[in-house]
Amino acid sequence: MSATENTSATKKQIHLAAHFPGVNNTTVWADPRSRSQIDFSSFEHLARTAERGKFDFFFLAEGLRLREHKGRIHDLDVVGRPESITLLNALAAVTDRLGLAATVNATFNEPYETARRFASLDHLSGGRAAWNVVTSPDAFTGENFRRGGFLDRGDRYTRASEFVATARELWDSWGPDGVPRPFAHHGQQFSIEGKFGVPRSPQGHPVVIQAGDSGEGREFAASAADVIFTRHGTLEAGRAFYADVKGRLAQYGREPDDLKIMPGVTFVLGDTAAEAQEKAAEIRHQQVSPQNAILALEQIWGRDLSAHDPDGPLPAIDPDPDSQLVQGRVKITNALEIAAKWRALSEAKGLSIRQTVIETTGRQSFIGTPDTVAAELDAFVQGGAADGFILVPHLTPGGLDDFVDQVVPRLQERGAFRTEYTGSTLRSHLGLRTPVWKG
Repeated sequence: MSATENTSATKKQIHLAAHFPGVNNTTVWADPRSRSQIDFSSFEHLARTAERGKFDFFFLAEGLRLREHKGRIHDLDVVGRPESITLLNALAAVTDRLGLAATVNATFNEPYETARRFASLDHLSGGRAAWNVVTSPDAFTGENFRRGGFLDRGDRYTRASEFVATARELWDSWGPDGVPRPFAHHGQQFSIEGKFGVPRSPQGHPVVIQAGDSGEGREFAASAADVIFTRHGTLEAGRAFYADVKGRLAQYGREPDDLKIMPGVTFVLGDTAAEAQEKAAEIRHQQVSPQNAILALEQIWGRDLSAHDPDGPLPAIDPDPDSQLVQGRVKITNALEIAAKWRALSEAKGLSIRQTVIETTGRQSFIGTPDTVAAELDAFVQGGAADGFILVPHLTPGGLDDFVDQVVPRLQERGAFRTEYTGSTLRSHLGLRTPVWKG
């Protein structure tokens, strides 16, 4: 046994996932290396790269309506993308071990069809399917659906909890013996009965991911999820979140390892620390163009600020709390508080609009040499701030290449990351128990 293998036997292992970029304004579409967000080759490139790096899973976000800004399609992030599960079924044919995670909304879908689609993906991929459960507060999005309207925040999670529980009842209606049994679920949100059309899948249940940091989201994750996709900016904040969520598991009869905490993060690599910082600054300036700076400001202020100079000061007027300027994004409920913080920062450091947006809207990033980034990622996991990370590159589709080529080998040398897959299913990659059949 090598020294590295001996170390890895006693060291907490890092989980890694790849988020396909494009559904946010952190993607640098102006870069000449950027490619299509709809051609299959883009998705295949990133997925194959992630599998080459022995990542746990490939992650797709999804929106149910094109976002609008001042009544027009907001085209500074993605405009149009193939439906997630359809795309992952295609990726199942060109990957062998990589987990495949799709975002599907629990507000505007139904349990039977969602359970059937994920069970089908789990069969076609040999046990690699995952469902990122999200909810929607948005009547604007609801206009695309027969029910329309929207659910209050508390009701959204009430529906989502019963939605996931119902899907699991459907998955459990086929036993390991391959015999379908009738199902019947009659609850506050759903009343369905019949026979489920897909046999029990290789993982028993596809992996369930929950995205969210709110109190409701944390409780939902503790009760029902296998992975929580979160964000936090510092080691200290990560430790606090980690301890809070892990501490909620026992009341649901769950162990700490039953839920993996994986924040979404970015990274920038350089041959030296100075080069990495210079590249990071350049990327942030590309992400926050003058036009994007004003749009980001308008999303907080809820006002048309197109007459303001992005290199000038923040507006003197306050945000409009009742604005409908932006549609399709999560509504900002504390705009006045955010504006006050931005003004204090801008005045203290003498920052322009664009500089303020650059400084306040960046996701937690690991910036440095490959050795430094590997050490910092390892420190987060060994220090109880995360179980792993969902990497959000700024380039489509080659943004993960350098990480896999330069950082992954260093994580492996540290004994903190696998050198080969040891199982075939996503549950095995994540170290999750196979669900006990409850038929």
